[in-house]
Amino acid sequence: MKKIIISSLAASLLLFSYSCDTDFENDVNDVAVTSGSADFSKYVALGNSLTSGYRDNALYIDGQNESYPAIIAAQMKLAGGGEFKQPLMANNIGGFTNLFNPATGAFAGKYVLSVVNGSLSPAPTAPGGALDIITAGGPYQNMGIPGAKSFHLGAAGYGNAAGLSAGLSNPYFVRFASSGTTSVIQDAAAQAPTFFSLWIGNNDVLSYATSGGMGTDQTGNMNPATYGSNDITDPGVFASVINSYVTALTANGAKGVIANIPNVTTIPYFTRVPAKPLAGLSATQTAQLNGGYAQYNAGLLQAKNLGAINDAEYQSRLISFTTTGSNGAIIVDKDLTNLTGFGIPSYRQTTSEDLILLTASAVLNPTVGGGTSVPLEDRFVLTKKETAKAIAATTAYNAALKSIADSKGLAFVDANAKMAQLAQQSGISFNGVKYTATFVTGGTFSLDGVHLTGRGAALIGNEFIKAINNKFGSNLPMANVNSYSGVTFP
Repeated sequence: MKKIIISSLAASLLLFSYSCDTDFENDVNDVAVTSGSADFSKYVALGNSLTSGYRDNALYIDGQNESYPAIIAAQMKLAGGGEFKQPLMANNIGGFTNLFNPATGAFAGKYVLSVVNGSLSPAPTAPGGALDIITAGGPYQNMGIPGAKSFHLGAAGYGNAAGLSAGLSNPYFVRFASSGTTSVIQDAAAQAPTFFSLWIGNNDVLSYATSGGMGTDQTGNMNPATYGSNDITDPGVFASVINSYVTALTANGAKGVIANIPNVTTIPYFTRVPAKPLAGLSATQTAQLNGGYAQYNAGLLQAKNLGAINDAEYQSRLISFTTTGSNGAIIVDKDLTNLTGFGIPSYRQTTSEDLILLTASAVLNPTVGGGTSVPLEDRFVLTKKETAKAIAATTAYNAALKSIADSKGLAFVDANAKMAQLAQQSGISFNGVKYTATFVTGGTFSLDGVHLTGRGAALIGNEFIKAINNKFGSNLPMANVNSYSGVTFP
């Protein structure tokens, strides 16, 4: 199996990888910067954790200062842009001590690279302080709310501290909401923005994917009040709320930019661990494992002969390990035919069409049975069937986002295409430095495998700038990606 090991050589390659090509133009310092038909004097950014500057599994000051809206706002100032305030955390660690749940890791401090068993691995830190209320310092122009789904931005009371214990509100919005009854979109519209960005919807499918498909696809259910935290949002609900937000934001003539949603298959959280992660098994291990599953395989044959499963499912559920090549991990798959009447659990080995989550790295260990004698729980794997649900929802969301952007005369960012480009081996180059979606060493994704580093934020920020320039005739310069931070090594 593969462990997350960052060698000094890999770190050097991260810092000194070069290419002859670049996907972004350089800043042109002697050209007058203009706003075109746009007005950047009051820019407000709405979204979720990707907008807020959340990274390394926490919201903390350094990440906020390198959020993509902050990067965009800095370029807008060159063309008459105004103040861009962010609801900065009280420390550079993140998390909330009074909300921290050690059992789940919720609201812990940021991940840092630490030496664990002789290898560099991401490790969580203790939360940095209690939830702080900073309403008096507002209004804030970065209105990215970690954890928010599309319909949450319009939910009244989403920033009410009294709703935290019941899960009806969000602590990150509680920090700076103007009142206990307002919504994110109300507070944004109240600022009378002249320009806005909206990147929301990732969590409407991502929470399902990162839970290993433990939620429910709510397509056909138009009542989000009945959704679970890991459910997939109905595309009709998604389109309706996004349209209402854009209508509210453009009511007074504001212009803006919308971004679509990347497929989960392009980010390190789902690509870091190989689909067949168990390699280099010894002859002794192989013999023991195959012997241990011999009765299971025999039971499958009996079930097939009795017509309980067809031959295709029988073949897909057979378990076999070899000393050569890579072996699939044993997983629990809830979508298999229930054979408990035969005393047979819903086990199978992973194939190239499964996505093993980054969180499985800690338990994938043949010496203690992880993924071999002890199957991986369903929450550690996104199966082919579950991935298809996530992609179908993403496709529907993205179609709605493009349609709304076009109908309202807004700029549009194809973030999905850009993330897919990052996921390719060739990646993206900026001024001679190559960036990819490879975990840690690719330079663009932080230690949680979902959120961007400062350099990743600058890459996506430049995509927003390109879209704005193309739509509104402005000439905002590209941000210098290489001047922002990547993963911090100890």
